[in-house]
Parts: sequence; C-alpha cells; structure tokens
Amino acid sequence: MAKTFKQLIADILPQIEEVFPWDLEEIIANDPTVLLVDIREINEFEGCYIKGSLHIPRGILETACDWDYPDTAPELVNARDRRVILVCRSGNRSAPAAFVLQLMGFNKVVSLRTGIKGWNDSDLPLIDAKGEAIDPDWADQFLTPPIREDQLSK
Repeated sequence: MAKTFKQLIADILPQIEEVFPWDLEEIIANDPTVLLVDIREINEFEGCYIKGSLHIPRGILETACDWDYPDTAPELVNARDRRVILVCRSGNRSAPAAFVLQLMGFNKVVSLRTGIKGWNDSDLPLIDAKGEAIDPDWADQFLTPPIREDQLSK
C-alpha cells in the first residue's frame, strides 16, 4: 500500500533521534565537534542558515558522505562517529535523511525537529550568504512559502 509523505515521516520518527532548536543551541555551545549539515537547496541555504553549517543538498547527501564521488565531502565522510545534526526547513527532509545516514553507518546522526523554521521561531540567530545577521521577521516570510492552489489536495 502506498504511503503519503506524512505517513512515511511518522514511520521514520521513532527510529531516529531528534533535537529541538533550544537543545541544538546548547549542543553547539558545548560540543565543538558537532557537525551541522544543512540539506536544503542552494537558494534556501543562501537565504538564511545557522552559522557554521556545512551545506550539502539532500539530492547528493548519500554520495557526499562516501568516498570516490564528485560530491564527496571529506568532513562528512569522516564524521561517522561524530554528532551530525541534519537541518532542513521544517524537519521533514532531515528525518528521512537521518534514517538513511544511520543505514550508512553514522552512529550519532540527529534531525533538527521543526527545522530552521523552528530555529527562527525560537529567536535564534541566522545569517545570509554574506555572513550577515538576518532579521527574524524577514526569515519567517522567507521560510514560509505559500502553497499554490494546484498543490492542494482535491
């Protein structure tokens, strides 16, 4: 039986670890070895991101975390025993990505619950591609794209 994306996420969540934005803030402050990996698309990442994040779009994540591919990201390949926290807009892309990385041998992979949107909603700092601070109200609009009528279920 086919599943909706929401059903797929619901099935995955009990099998992965998640942290909330306020927990991530504490982890970043106390663990200099944590690796933040933002898996959003390039236009999303350049708009706003958490300082120190490594950008690896979801579409190349699996090849980025293994050797011998044009997308290989050595820092990620070598992070199988480090705490790796995956970040997306709302937590819906990072959850299945965390599940897949677990299958690939990442021992401490975590998904940011509520994603970067929740980070911004918690009044935590974001920067843009120039490294400049982002206004939280601007970020809220940027992180909340409208759903077109043709995207709604009938």
